Amino acid sequence: MDIAQENNRAQGEAKVKSVSGKKRDFNRAKVWQIGFFAANNTATNAYMFLMMNVAYFATGVVGLGTVLVSTIITGSRIFDGITDPIIGMWIDKTNGKFGKFRPFMVGGYLLMTAVMLLLFFTNQLVPDSLKMPYFIVLYALYIIGYTFQTAVTKSGQSVITSDPEQRPLFSTFDISMTSIFFAGAGIYLSNYLVPKYGGWNSEGLFHEFALTFIIFSGVLTTLAVIGIWAKDRPEFFGTGEVKKITFKDMWQILKGNRPLQMLVITASTTKLGQQVATNSIVMVMLFGIIIGDYGMFGILSAIMLIPNVVIAFFGTRIAGKYGTKQGYILSTWAAIATFVGMFLLLVIGDPRAIAMDNWGFMTIAFVTLYVIGNGVRTLSGGLVIPMIPDVTDYETHKTGRYAPGVMGTIFSFVDKMISSFAQTIIGFSLALIGYEQLFPDVDTPYSDNILWVTMFLFVGTLVFAWVASLIAMHFYDLDKDKMLIIQNELQDKKGEILAKKDQ
Repeated sequence: MDIAQENNRAQGEAKVKSVSGKKRDFNRAKVWQIGFFAANNTATNAYMFLMMNVAYFATGVVGLGTVLVSTIITGSRIFDGITDPIIGMWIDKTNGKFGKFRPFMVGGYLLMTAVMLLLFFTNQLVPDSLKMPYFIVLYALYIIGYTFQTAVTKSGQSVITSDPEQRPLFSTFDISMTSIFFAGAGIYLSNYLVPKYGGWNSEGLFHEFALTFIIFSGVLTTLAVIGIWAKDRPEFFGTGEVKKITFKDMWQILKGNRPLQMLVITASTTKLGQQVATNSIVMVMLFGIIIGDYGMFGILSAIMLIPNVVIAFFGTRIAGKYGTKQGYILSTWAAIATFVGMFLLLVIGDPRAIAMDNWGFMTIAFVTLYVIGNGVRTLSGGLVIPMIPDVTDYETHKTGRYAPGVMGTIFSFVDKMISSFAQTIIGFSLALIGYEQLFPDVDTPYSDNILWVTMFLFVGTLVFAWVASLIAMHFYDLDKDKMLIIQNELQDKKGEILAKKDQ
């Protein structure tokens, strides 16, 4: 068995060496094109961050119950997953005057903007009997617009660059911009908006919140459209040979593409854990109740900005050198270690000793673990995205089907079906300890129940997700060497097809 494995490895290395000289044929992008296109993800993250806080608006301003709101949000995310394959098919059938991807980027932003204005400025004004259905309809429309734009983040990478060494560069920009955004958003919320309006249950808070993020997302969407503009053309679509994709093909793709299956498990479990752990309610409980200083959340968001960018830079460099899969595995193990460390620190130690004006052991240890933990957690999640165009190219290599929209939205469908339970997990966990009508706020008294529920939501869900994702990665075989072989063979096939067309 060892001899056979050694022979297989030697053959694989020889094949890699035999094709490595063809790297000049790869579709490569200018660095600024990758950076601008990565802004698309931050643009949708802005709306996602806004809607992560919608539970406070729905309960404190509109007047809906906590369990009801959590259930609505869960149901809406299931609807989100169902719409994904339909929109993915739509993207793959689109190739008009403005390309395949740009219409969905612009259309998604405009639809989400209209929903935000209606939701946060009019939902509280409708009659009580209509508040819930009005909220549900607007949330459903937001999901459609969100899917329009996020589907392009996943599928559009396949046309930006096909070089396995260049693809992780997307994560460098994505993670850096995401880190800057969430740091700024954390400061904006905890150190400006919440103190300005005296808490979360304020209509004015959400008015200002929504308008600010609408403008911010609009600027980033514009940059992303510019970034993909030159690449949104048929000559960059797969091998250049068009194959019609049907709904039947979607099932065949999911059933026959093992790397896609493993990546879906990895991404969906990780996203579920991250959406639970980073939810604003969990942050309020961790910083506002357990530590006793919600303002520290904003301060740490600023402190971890530079470390996050540094970790992203070196992490994606490692991924570029050794492969995205290996970079993901290393960053995930680092994330597990730091979050388990935070759990032990907060449970065994005294969280009330953590304070920005008390730099003893507890503060130093917590800040260190929190900053490094969030950096490697962001890196781990960010490295999933460049693997999506890899599984897209694997499918094209295997079957000849170029379906970036379908691939990206199949990925999102299962991802969202699982991660849709994030708000429900939070809602029911808090309902079990007595918070059925209003979520805990910064003035809620500390209790052991709050501590253990927070530890479960902040650490437990993440560790479970990471263990599941590492198991899935064991069966994901698209490492750097295999992707190099795939890309060169795709280039050969594209050359043959183009030569035939020229005859």
